[in-house]
Amino acid sequence: MRSSNPMPGRPSLLALAIASIISAPLAAEDIITLDSVVVTDSRLDDNVNIIDSQELDRRQANDLEEVFRKQPEISVGGSVGFGQKLYTRGLEDAKQNITIDGAVQGGRVFHHNGGISIEPELLKRVEVQAGAGKATAGAGALGGALRFETKDPTDLLRPGQDFGALLKAGYFSNGDGYKASTTLYGNVTDDWSAMASFVHKDQDTLNDGNGDDILGSDSRQQVGLAKVVGQLTDAQTLRLSYDRRTEAGDALQKPQWQFNLGSGANDFRRMEQDRETLTLNHEWNPGDELVDIETTLYHTRTDLNVPDSSEPTKGNVYIGETRSTGLDLRNTSRFARNELTYGVDYRKDKTNAGYVIDPNESVDDGSVLGIYVQDDLKVTDALTLSAGLRYDSYELTDNAQQEFKDDGFSPNVGLNYEVIQDLNLFAGYAEAFRGVMGRDALKIPGTKNDPDLKPEQASNTEAGFDYHPGPFYFTGKVYRTRIKDVIGGDTSDWFKTYRNQGTLESEGFQLSAGTQWNKLHAGLSFHHNDSRVGELDLNGYDHNLTGNSIGDTWVASLDYAFNDAITVGWSGRFVEGIENLKTSVGDVDKSGYAVHDVYVEWLPLGQDTLTLNLSVLNLLDKQYRDSASVADFTGNGKGWGAVAGQYEPGRDIRVSASYKF
Repeated sequence: MRSSNPMPGRPSLLALAIASIISAPLAAEDIITLDSVVVTDSRLDDNVNIIDSQELDRRQANDLEEVFRKQPEISVGGSVGFGQKLYTRGLEDAKQNITIDGAVQGGRVFHHNGGISIEPELLKRVEVQAGAGKATAGAGALGGALRFETKDPTDLLRPGQDFGALLKAGYFSNGDGYKASTTLYGNVTDDWSAMASFVHKDQDTLNDGNGDDILGSDSRQQVGLAKVVGQLTDAQTLRLSYDRRTEAGDALQKPQWQFNLGSGANDFRRMEQDRETLTLNHEWNPGDELVDIETTLYHTRTDLNVPDSSEPTKGNVYIGETRSTGLDLRNTSRFARNELTYGVDYRKDKTNAGYVIDPNESVDDGSVLGIYVQDDLKVTDALTLSAGLRYDSYELTDNAQQEFKDDGFSPNVGLNYEVIQDLNLFAGYAEAFRGVMGRDALKIPGTKNDPDLKPEQASNTEAGFDYHPGPFYFTGKVYRTRIKDVIGGDTSDWFKTYRNQGTLESEGFQLSAGTQWNKLHAGLSFHHNDSRVGELDLNGYDHNLTGNSIGDTWVASLDYAFNDAITVGWSGRFVEGIENLKTSVGDVDKSGYAVHDVYVEWLPLGQDTLTLNLSVLNLLDKQYRDSASVADFTGNGKGWGAVAGQYEPGRDIRVSASYKF
């Protein structure tokens, strides 16, 4: 496949333009002070990108795409909330390990729906580990791991404050929607604190860049989070949290696709999705360097209910549900030159699907037990070695009473060498093993597993550099991921049988540069990826629940603080088109695009008591289909004339006010 430009001029011209913007203020005045540079793209032994709550608040993020908009390795397609799917280096979130406060989000409700449901407003931070990595990443992390961490009461309390509240309201023009939230938090005693947060969001049908309705995009969301944090002793901390997210709307039967397109194959269905997660975290650190125990217990339930249809003759109504219950118990022992983490994790997944009259008609029942160890060793002052090993044992009984038992090892090793101060070189290799797992709930009644299914095995090789001279940073890495015996359906029987598809190959590189100078932060990143399974390029139809091909992606950003009260910013995401994407029904193209966002944050009282935000997403009202969405097959004339991904929303002006006391 070949790339085509999203705009006049070549990407190198964009790089030069951004570089000139960055360099101009540096030349105009002397540097007074240097702020610390926070780098969110670290070496392979961690290989983690971090997104913090401040960034999400300034952009007034409402969904997954807006959470990851400034991450070039990550793309979110599907447009509407019900259908949004996340891809890291081209691999779908179904091939990654996703946790909320340590609770694994196992199972999938519907292959045409997104697999992650989270409210950005409640997040403290998001960690993204791209590619197979450390043994501590969990079982089956073929394409990496996504870790969402919600806020604690102490994250909201000011120094010396025992009780507080945060009231927030916002309006967004696209969809004529609003969002309101109330959060109460405080110290119950000297050792215990608690918080409760409720968020309500209501929006009508969105418009794309041409002003046309994005059918099936209206929704009503309600989110609640309750958390209690206790200091049991000087050495023990306990966290108990419960969060629930519900969404309802008149969605399309297949939310990731456009409406009908002349075939009648994608009509409206009332959809209600409900996810709740209960998590207990316990930490015990008695001051002994050999003992630092972390325990996580969790239960997650996700339901998708389709209570009625505008055309009942098209079929009966389904309910899909998934349940995941698990444990992660680990200890970290610290020695003179190394840190050793070892533990055990266990998860049981159950997926049900069926008609309203019998919701337990079909069941996939599986479990995975893992044992792991990870060591970070300081070989010399300049050289660090990281090495680890996982052993995982999978069991699954599907709805046809077929039994699958798989077990295997996942080793990893990484090196980091400090060549000179502020310059590090790193390289590493990691594997991830995943046994046969349950299918998505609504797929169970009409599909089957090949009785000869083999487990999936991923390998990930990376190398790169990390350089931080003064207020600047420059990073780069190259990677190659292979997943042997990747599991999925194919067009031979219209995806009715889960089979091993062969070997998936994903390779690419990323380059980033930027500076944090006084009150200015500027950054520019580029990511290139090629992904394929056999002779086919990875695409959102042949490889649904596996991956998608994403065009070369540039992400640029500028943030400037005029003073302690006013901060402004701009970010741009520039994605090159893809020509001749090879699919099972011939070649298709994906168009390139450029999207701009701006924001202003104002603290009129000089502190965070009152915060006013204005942000404009898709500033130029661009009409585009995200590269991570299903491509447009309507013009190829080879059998998929009803298949095309949704267009993205057009310009959206958002205003919000929050009052904290």
